[in-house]
Amino acid sequence: MLYWFFVKVFGPIARRRLGPTAKGLENIPRKGGAIIAANHLAVIDDALIPITCPRMVHFMGKAEYFEGKGVKGKFKKWWFTSVGVFPVDRSGGNKSLGALEHAREIIEDGHLFGIHIEGTRSPDGRLYKGHTGVARLALETGCPIVPTALIGSDKLQPIGTSIPKKGKTQVIYGKPIHVERKAADEITHDDLRSLTDHLTAEIQKLSGQEYVPEYAQKVKAELKAKKEAEAAVTPR
Repeated sequence: MLYWFFVKVFGPIARRRLGPTAKGLENIPRKGGAIIAANHLAVIDDALIPITCPRMVHFMGKAEYFEGKGVKGKFKKWWFTSVGVFPVDRSGGNKSLGALEHAREIIEDGHLFGIHIEGTRSPDGRLYKGHTGVARLALETGCPIVPTALIGSDKLQPIGTSIPKKGKTQVIYGKPIHVERKAADEITHDDLRSLTDHLTAEIQKLSGQEYVPEYAQKVKAELKAKKEAEAAVTPR
């Protein structure tokens, strides 16, 4: 597995540029499956967790990363696969079930699975409503959830930029949320929503973000539609 090779080789470079400090490392289980559930502010978030977490963390990555053509496409697929990332169709519904099943296998095999509960980057630095996939995984496997706050990454890598600026960031691993395992057919919508909202509240306490009770994807779509509408009526 090339995960640790990349962490050891590129980790020092990333640390010098991103300046991460980590708190709450004692809250990460030393062994066994668990979920690292975090907010999402920038692309570099997926580097901050691996270079601060003492255990390997597996992540989902949008399917487009694995579908590119030519040499560049093949390289991206190799890169993400090598560092423990697996594809997910973010259109939701049944198309996302395969990725969740793979995540469940990772957890049941005793590994860490990392996920951003908002499903996409925050459009404005605020914390948005969490999706219930994390709660379902935790309830079906009985594994603990570690609420995790990423702070400052959006300042180093604002939306629309690819190369992050040099600065300081912080990763805070909160106290694990322990859940009782349930059979899939016994899990109710109220179970999922209640656990997800509790997890989101714990992340908010750690990050200090303002909370918005809307899905980030919906807000992004509304902002995009508004921008397109304004462009359509603006004289050229």
